[in-house]
Amino acid sequence: MGRGQVGVRDWAIAVGVAATLLVTALSGRHTPTALDPLGYVLLVSGGLALVAGRRAPLAVLAVTGVCALGYQATGFDVPVVAYLFAVYASVRAGHRLVTVAASVAMVGALPPAILISPLGGQVGEALAQSRDVLQLAWLIAAGAAGEALRQAERRAEEAERTREETARRRADEERLHIARELHDSLTHQISVIKVQSEVAVHLARRRGETVPDWVLAIRDAGREASSELRATLDVLRDDGRTPPRGLKHVSELVERARTSGLDAKLTIEGHRADLPMAVDRTAYRIVQESLTNIARHADAATASVLIGYRPGALVIQVDDDGRAAPEAVPMPGVGLLGMRERVAALGGRLRAEPRGGGGFTVQAVLPVDRTS
Repeated sequence: MGRGQVGVRDWAIAVGVAATLLVTALSGRHTPTALDPLGYVLLVSGGLALVAGRRAPLAVLAVTGVCALGYQATGFDVPVVAYLFAVYASVRAGHRLVTVAASVAMVGALPPAILISPLGGQVGEALAQSRDVLQLAWLIAAGAAGEALRQAERRAEEAERTREETARRRADEERLHIARELHDSLTHQISVIKVQSEVAVHLARRRGETVPDWVLAIRDAGREASSELRATLDVLRDDGRTPPRGLKHVSELVERARTSGLDAKLTIEGHRADLPMAVDRTAYRIVQESLTNIARHADAATASVLIGYRPGALVIQVDDDGRAAPEAVPMPGVGLLGMRERVAALGGRLRAEPRGGGGFTVQAVLPVDRTS
């Protein structure tokens, strides 16, 4: 529970202190006066004010102090327990100087409050009682307890932050180690396969020979493996400090698709709004992977990208006019599986299937919490 939230424990403390003050007043020696109702109200109010101690510690410090001075002035010889709790809460919240100044003022104001009370004729006894009511040692103890807990919480937060930074650094080091291992062990071999197959296809075509299907399969597999490995290495080497790619970069993807010969267009519907980073990056990756698949596999002439801002959701739809037939069953490749995993992680829905009029469509609906 945060410091600004009021919980059951806060109410239990506040009600317990108010009840203690009231019982102490009723059981103590007291000469009834016309101010008694006001005194009882101040006793209860001072205790109940503690319920807001975490949310507004300085305000509670002021209220409990005023209530303590008020019921002392009405003739109730009751310890200022509520004020001590307020001192503890205020110091714990970090308001040390203000608390010290308020406590000094409280110590100075308490004797005059007793002087104007019905006990005012017994000045010497009243002053002795005031020292018993608000001994400086109790104030110091309450402040010291609040400061000790504040320091302990700060050290705990610092330790947690240090652990997170250490874990993040180790993860970065391990990720880079894996990237180096992949690069050293696979990149060269895949490049050799890719180059050899490309040369074989090139030489066969120069001689006017028919290129065997198995050679073309090796060439295409080499291209695919090289591209996937490069994408994997880019992800592993990403240290999180480079600006993330998001929907504002989708126009670059569409423009790149145009330069490759695809008639691609981008449409944005709805009011453009700020999105959570995870949603923004996932939307970008869906468009990127969809356009990449179109360029590699679809044999399409046109493609359309739709970004729709809906109430509580973001819709991404990428359509093409490629060779996918309505009755065809899409083969779930690595890219499509990756999209499904990203969308599922955000609680969204993904539809990837041939279109009724030919071609392929990818539609993702990502929930967006506008209050976040």
